[in-house]
Order: sequence, then C-alpha cells, then structure tokens
Amino acid sequence: MSNTALSTADQTTVATAAWGTVTLLSIAGIAGSAHKVATDASLALNATTGAVGHAIADNPKAAKIKGKNAADIADQVLPALTESVRILEAHDPAEAENFRNTITVVIDAANRAHKGEPSPTLAEMARKVTEAVNA
Repeated sequence: MSNTALSTADQTTVATAAWGTVTLLSIAGIAGSAHKVATDASLALNATTGAVGHAIADNPKAAKIKGKNAADIADQVLPALTESVRILEAHDPAEAENFRNTITVVIDAANRAHKGEPSPTLAEMARKVTEAVNA
C-alpha cells in the first residue's frame, strides 16, 4: 500500500502521532539527555517503511504539534496515536501493525539513549504512548 491510499488529513494525523511521540519522549528524557533521546528516536522514525514511512517522510512539516509543555503536547499526540491506528486498520491492517511496531522501535531507541534503565519519567511517558497505540 502506498501513501496515496491515505488522505492528506490522515497522513497529517500519522505524522503528528509519530513526530509527537519523539517530542514527548525527548521532554520526558530530560533527566538524562533530551537531545540524545530525540536524536535516537528520530533516527528510528526515519527508518520506517511502507505507507507509514511515506506519511512520515513525505510530510515532514505536516506534523501539527503545538504546546508549551508536555501536557499540551500529550493532549494532541496521544489521541493522534490512537486515531492513527484506527485509520491504518481501516486502510490496511498490516500498516496498522507497521505503525505499532514503529512506535515500539522509537520507544526502544529513546530508552537506549539512557545509560542503564530509562528514567522513571521516560518510562512513564513510554507507558502512556504504548497505551494510546494499543487503545
């Protein structure tokens, strides 16, 4: 399936969910190195393939993430994660699974940025993101 099966609005939702996840994890990773979390998570996101990869790569400025704090951003991103899975399930269940796997890899990359275990803040944000993807 190519990204042409997704409307522009759907691609924006997927891009917002994906890049918003990187943003939330980097905010939560401040106890270690927010920059390293953002870099590792972004690199993982850029390795995404399929329609999800196209929605992310073809629309780098499409992500609509606005807010002054984690709460504002989470209010946009967590529902976008759930909505992205719903949209992708309707188009192609394999792409919905691709999206879930992508978000898992992004979380793993963010967690790896810390020496040892992720901070409690990062672990909690990862839990919230995972919960939204699996809602």
